[in-house]
Amino acid sequence: MRSIVELPQPVIAEVDGTATAAGCQLVASCDLAYASDAASFGVNGIDVGLFCSTPAVALTRNVAIKPAMEMLLTGEMIDAATARELALINRVVPRGSLREVVNAVAAAIAAKSPLAVRLGKKAVYEQAGMSLADAYSCASRVIVDNLLAADAEEGINAFLAKRPPKLREA
Repeated sequence: MRSIVELPQPVIAEVDGTATAAGCQLVASCDLAYASDAASFGVNGIDVGLFCSTPAVALTRNVAIKPAMEMLLTGEMIDAATARELALINRVVPRGSLREVVNAVAAAIAAKSPLAVRLGKKAVYEQAGMSLADAYSCASRVIVDNLLAADAEEGINAFLAKRPPKLREA
């Protein structure tokens, strides 16, 4: 699960069924998650005498502690709408549109500067556990590195010239 967070590319979960225990952990570990209106989520190891402690790591980094604990302690499943309310997933879409929506999000990300996406993803996760001062220090280093890149120069020039940028830097 750590490798998902550590990958330089964004990882998108697409859920069109039931995601329990490690499946729910996988969804919580991904950078983005989309689910059909038929999806459900749970960490129900408690039902068989096993607390889902490793899924709890990813779950509590995405869902507030009280709803996460309710899921972990009761084993009750939640529907996609509730998962959205709890910020476990980004969006709920009709079952027949799920693949199309996920592909559109992936295409939108793929059209951005690969360097900016990579730097941004890394910075978000690095700063998340830091103090406010350290987080801003980390973010400041990243923005400087990003501003020095060719894609940033091209993007700014394109913006000023009112044309689409030609982003290439990986």
